Amino acid sequence: MSEKPYSARLSCGSRVLDLSRPHVMGILNVTPDSFSDGGQHAGVDAALRHAAAMVTAGATLIDVGGESTRPGAGIVSPMEELERVAPVVEAIARELDVIISVDTSTPAVIRETARLGAGLINDVRSLSRDGALDAAAYSGLPVCLMHMRGEPGDMQNDPRYDDVTSEVVSFLRGRMELCLAAGIPDDRIVLDPGFGFAKTLSHNLHLFNRLEQLHVLGRPLLVGVSRKSMVGQVLQRDVAHRLYGSLALAALAVVKGAGILRVHDVAETVDVIRMIAAVQAAE
Repeated sequence: MSEKPYSARLSCGSRVLDLSRPHVMGILNVTPDSFSDGGQHAGVDAALRHAAAMVTAGATLIDVGGESTRPGAGIVSPMEELERVAPVVEAIARELDVIISVDTSTPAVIRETARLGAGLINDVRSLSRDGALDAAAYSGLPVCLMHMRGEPGDMQNDPRYDDVTSEVVSFLRGRMELCLAAGIPDDRIVLDPGFGFAKTLSHNLHLFNRLEQLHVLGRPLLVGVSRKSMVGQVLQRDVAHRLYGSLALAALAVVKGAGILRVHDVAETVDVIRMIAAVQAAE
């Protein structure tokens, strides 16, 4: 495997993520309306059981989200999001040996979950909400910045690019610069190209094909394509039958240098990573 252009250690609160190898981030939606599993893990007990099962299956991060960001999703109030997410983060931090990622754009949620034991802030809006940059800087936690245009409610309204890859790179570079100015250094940043966010199928496929070009930014890449519409559109599969397409993209992402895969199907993706690692180690 080629040497990574960044430190192999990402400090995530009380834990450290070893980025010399790829990791699986298990998705834990505590929402009633997520596109794939909305409502299945609502409530602390159900969420904790699912988180524990994903850790047993090999997830090294659990991504807890209290606001659906599917296309067309509405905005959740800060108080409602906090009430969904905070008890789950607290329970996982108490019961499980895993890095907790919080999928949020909300300053109050960033601050409170950092206090409760979160290790990573994963923001689809790249800390653009008022106060989010300051909250993330104050937390001392690493952040994942994702490319998106608009809001989930309108992001798929005729998105256009001259060159989707170069525009994603430019956007993420700009967000990194804003983070640095706010007191978040580069070594606390992870980047997500934002597959499925303000992008057509053609945009998603071109961007994935050129994923290596994002390494110019010198930060680890998080790739989230699990069960997404790009898989469904190519394979003509509904959301319940997108496992094999998702695994194909997971394997391709690892080969292209992704450091974290955000997935629903943890055990299957862990097998993909282990198999690739075995072949690469034989070099």
